[in-house]
Amino acid sequence: MSVTNYADLKKDIKRRMDSAVDVLKKEFGGLRTGRAAASLLEPVVVDAYGSTMPLTQVGNVNVPEPRMITVQVWDKSMVKAVEKAIRDAGLGLNPSADGQTVRVPIPPLNEERRIELQKVAGKYAEHARVSVRNVRRDGMDALKKLEKDGHISQDEHRQHEKEIQVITDETIKRIDEALSHKEKEIIQV
Repeated sequence: MSVTNYADLKKDIKRRMDSAVDVLKKEFGGLRTGRAAASLLEPVVVDAYGSTMPLTQVGNVNVPEPRMITVQVWDKSMVKAVEKAIRDAGLGLNPSADGQTVRVPIPPLNEERRIELQKVAGKYAEHARVSVRNVRRDGMDALKKLEKDGHISQDEHRQHEKEIQVITDETIKRIDEALSHKEKEIIQV
């Protein structure tokens, strides 16, 4: 990253760290808890019209009740393909067709599956922390280059290092809070 001033560097660091948190939240959205959520079907892709497309492009996804997701398929000929895509997505769901609507009941989680999901959530959080630390390292390297190139003084370098560390600590704290929230959601029966 070639930056000639600290303001741009700081903005870039914040943007990249926020992006790591956003990715983590998206990954958490795909983790199935005992409740129905439309985001659960986001990773599902359907073989439609000779290509693959996201489920949201072939029908409306709704959550009419806490343990049920419905997909209102727009094209009646696509109902079987949607049903198959959900079944084959590896989410442990068993959809059933009812006219142009595909009903997806969400089974309650057993204890073993809850523990497994907590471990997966922990891995996602650790990946996010590593991403944040990598951004921090890139930022520190860029600071050294700014000082070497004469854009900032040694004192400014030390001050900016502290600021970057504060941003890093705050972001890691947000990741830990998101993980804690997701773990509580997984445990909840």
